[in-house]
Amino acid sequence: MKAMKIFYDLNGSLYANITNKCPCNCTFCIRHNDETVGENDSLWLEHEPSVDEIVQAFEKVDVSKYDEVVFCGFGEPMERPWELVEVAEYIKRRTGMKIRINTNGLVSLMHPTFDLYSMRGVIDSLSISLNASDPDKYYEITKSRFGLPSYNSMLNFAIVTHSFIPDVKLTVVDVIGEEEVEKCRERASDIGVPLRVRSYISNNREYD
Repeated sequence: MKAMKIFYDLNGSLYANITNKCPCNCTFCIRHNDETVGENDSLWLEHEPSVDEIVQAFEKVDVSKYDEVVFCGFGEPMERPWELVEVAEYIKRRTGMKIRINTNGLVSLMHPTFDLYSMRGVIDSLSISLNASDPDKYYEITKSRFGLPSYNSMLNFAIVTHSFIPDVKLTVVDVIGEEEVEKCRERASDIGVPLRVRSYISNNREYD
């Protein structure tokens, strides 16, 4: 039986694939097109790996090649926020590596009891998917199971975490069009969080 792909290399960073669950069904999600990212094997997990399984998989990685771990796989990593923080704490104690999370920013809807401040001193960077300039467009793109309230919850997550995590960015994918990108830039500016515009490439080479 082939081992689950929990850690994988992409663009010189080490990525952590800890869940396949996600509350969204984004129109441009790579999961619609393939089950791999870059040159990696399938990222579909046979089961949700335990913290011990994730740590054991990490111990098999040659970490000398990396200075960052990115929690981003074939699911929304903050579907498992407590496990993520526990693993991140271990990695930081063990290696001192920087920790980034690529997230939809909906953890407060997925897990209302999760304490955002538990990420303080553990998570170095957040990349949060803004996706659109208003709640209606956001829902049209993401099909979030939480409906229209998802947008403001995501923005609030960005505002709160920006106050204590060193590097927080909102992101959009350029397929939404230049006019919408500019509106998103204004929205990001309104809340004081930088915006990064990502290029959509179907072969996944810029899945970051």
